[in-house]
Amino acid sequence: MFSSLLGSTQKFCDGASRRNFLKIGAFGAGLTLADGLRLQAAAKSKQGGTPTSKMKSAIFIYLPGGPSHMDMYDLKPDAPAEYRGEFNPIKTNVEGVEICEHFPMQAKMWDKLSVVRSIVSTDEHSDSSTHTGFPERVNRLQQHPSFGSVVSKLRGNDAGAVPPFVSLRGMSMGTEPGFLGVAHRPFTPSGAGNSNLKLASNVTVERLDDRKQLLGSFDDIRRDIDTTGSMVGMDSYSERAIEMVTGGVVRKALDLKNEDPKTLERYKGIEQFLTARRLVEAGVGFVTLSYGGWDTHGGNFTTLKKQLPNVDRAIANLIQDLHDRGLQDDVVTVMWGEFGRTPKINSGAGRDHWSPVMGAMVAGGGMKMGQAVGASTAKGERPKDRPYSVSQVMSTIYRTIGIDPSQTFTNGSGRPMYILDDREPVRELLG
Repeated sequence: MFSSLLGSTQKFCDGASRRNFLKIGAFGAGLTLADGLRLQAAAKSKQGGTPTSKMKSAIFIYLPGGPSHMDMYDLKPDAPAEYRGEFNPIKTNVEGVEICEHFPMQAKMWDKLSVVRSIVSTDEHSDSSTHTGFPERVNRLQQHPSFGSVVSKLRGNDAGAVPPFVSLRGMSMGTEPGFLGVAHRPFTPSGAGNSNLKLASNVTVERLDDRKQLLGSFDDIRRDIDTTGSMVGMDSYSERAIEMVTGGVVRKALDLKNEDPKTLERYKGIEQFLTARRLVEAGVGFVTLSYGGWDTHGGNFTTLKKQLPNVDRAIANLIQDLHDRGLQDDVVTVMWGEFGRTPKINSGAGRDHWSPVMGAMVAGGGMKMGQAVGASTAKGERPKDRPYSVSQVMSTIYRTIGIDPSQTFTNGSGRPMYILDDREPVRELLG
């Protein structure tokens, strides 16, 4: 009764494909969404989860493949040529902070941005670490939930007709709910996922009412044969699923035709960033997206000359839009990859994997902006001071949006598990 729809794949230098996938119901949108909402309710009842107070939203921008810290926010103009590379630093509007020359728009608004330059990561091609706080090799066994799944768990029942967790890049290990269960997988609007927000072919609102009655009959049968007590029928969760289809809040947010043509022109080629902004405006608690390919073992500078200007435009437009709408303190934005790249340039004019240090751009959420937190050594090889783990950065973001990272959930074996193990925050960002 269910089918697996395979999405796009992302290939890295290790030859492995990270395939995105989506499970959808064969009956139609209302049934699929209702089942998901029921699962959320059952999971809350089983594990005793309670919603937090009204939380802020977060946007995670993932740069797959490992972006070069040395060529973005941590340039080393005084290092030997084989380290410093082809790009020059430029001053920002904050005294003492310099970034890449291909980031002129960000440089003019650095008082609205910050960077952590001393993050120690792990050497693996995976978005698991930057979305769960644990490396993939750990998650294969422990199955820790992603950031968005935690948001879904804690605010899912308060989200109304809006999914709490949206992935604009499909599903992968980094977006999986782990031991929180399938109810907390992300909504993925690409491909078939978007059909969950539309009425099926030839189905009017009137016919949808008839279908609701039919589903209610199915649920009566399922309730009669259910022995677990988890079948709750056509209740408020089904009504909310239908509302997601008929109300169209998220559908409208995903439809960029509703935007002003001038705005569309600003986001041309980087539309996912605009979609992310529209989704958090619609009330989505967590949005993750990705841009480009950053596994630059060869031709590093050729690739970055093409990608960095687009990233610059994307960040500048997104952050400025959030400020213009008064959302600068209500939305946290983070941009990072899985690790940095080797300080020393290889024979193919590229940079290889480098986990001892990487950076992350952060903005909003009421955090302290206009700074560069931490520093790497003169050649960009490791943290010089204030080393932070990926988990600590995530702990900071959790705290910022109103989630206690020391909270526990029960895993499949009945054992309480902390959201994060390394929970000390980046205090410079918290002020």
